[in-house]
Amino acid sequence: MTGSRWRTCAGRLRGTLADRGRRAAQAGDAGNAIVEFLGGALLLLVPIVYLVLVLGRVQAATFAVDCAAREAARAVVTAPDADAATARGLAAVALALGDQGVAADPAAVTSLECDGPCLEPGSVVTVRVAVDVPLPGVPTWLQGAVPLAVPVSATATAAVDTYREAS
Repeated sequence: MTGSRWRTCAGRLRGTLADRGRRAAQAGDAGNAIVEFLGGALLLLVPIVYLVLVLGRVQAATFAVDCAAREAARAVVTAPDADAATARGLAAVALALGDQGVAADPAAVTSLECDGPCLEPGSVVTVRVAVDVPLPGVPTWLQGAVPLAVPVSATATAAVDTYREAS
């Protein structure tokens, strides 16, 4: 071979080897983008989905206790006597909590206070409903060791009608 042909042949060989090296480097990365996307998606989506679940439960419990306190106060002030007032108030709380899927004993989560004698014309009744919303997906054995619940409460006040007949 002459010198010029040798340089041309060596140049082609270098170009071919460089192309093969580039293709091999590119082939080694083939499919990595999908793996990186899936890994990143899992790292971002799992906490976001869990956050949405937690916020949904807390929001439902907030609606439930707000409605329960308001309706219990209304039920108590319209009751004819103290026994009926307690029964109506607890029934209103049970109904409101059940509507939103909050599992709680109405008698345990409800407190009733009267300003002055209960159910006397012009007196004020205050109802407080408080529940603890457990975080979803947390095992029960861990909930006993660490408090993993969000407390939610609401208070409602209603006045007994001034023109009501005294009981």
